[in-house]
Amino acid sequence: MRRLAALILLTACAPTQAVRDDALTYRNAAYTVVTLNPAQEQLRLYWQDAQGQPYGTVAALKAELTRRGERLLFATNSGIYAPGFRPLGLHVEAGRTLVPLNRARSGGNFALLPNGVFWLDGAQAGVMESRAFERSGRRPRYATQSGPLLVQHGRLHPEFRAGSQSLKLRSGVGVCAGGTVKFVLSEAPVNFHDFAVFFRDRLGCPDALYLDGSISTIYTPERGDRQLVGYAGIWAVTAR
Repeated sequence: MRRLAALILLTACAPTQAVRDDALTYRNAAYTVVTLNPAQEQLRLYWQDAQGQPYGTVAALKAELTRRGERLLFATNSGIYAPGFRPLGLHVEAGRTLVPLNRARSGGNFALLPNGVFWLDGAQAGVMESRAFERSGRRPRYATQSGPLLVQHGRLHPEFRAGSQSLKLRSGVGVCAGGTVKFVLSEAPVNFHDFAVFFRDRLGCPDALYLDGSISTIYTPERGDRQLVGYAGIWAVTAR
């Protein structure tokens, strides 16, 4: 009887191996937020399969992971990419730099300086301005470069303007209190200023990076696959 009770207690306390997505509203805009603890969840970055071809879609990555005996718990697009599903900026996967840091100073959101790098190394994660990241000599296990930086040390990007009419769906990632990582997808069009303020003031993230725009997605088993187009890098959490 004692063994049965202990088994029931152990089962009740066992992790569910689920990733929770929260629906939040801030300043009349709706957001989906996925909070991850790098010390607990296996967050990784994926781009190409064994044949060197981009996965391109969450469905393709999920199929490959299933063949490996892994379950896909969460996925979202990485940073801005170039034609041919090639990351436009730094892409580090399993410790290997597959695309070097991009120092471009003109050309769209990516080069709206300062831009930045989201990096992951074991239980640690961070968002850093691109040149500061380069100077740091850091060699993370996973990293993606995108732009613009939304929030840097608690300060909004200097080009952002309250009341801007550049309204789009947007995705980003922030590193927040306690080192938690928060991936965010706006479910309604927002400007850069309001998106950055959401990270800083509502989520408590002193550092956050824009990933991409209206093509972005967040996948969980409960939400399903809402991807509309292909991607280059895909951030994902898996479990066996």
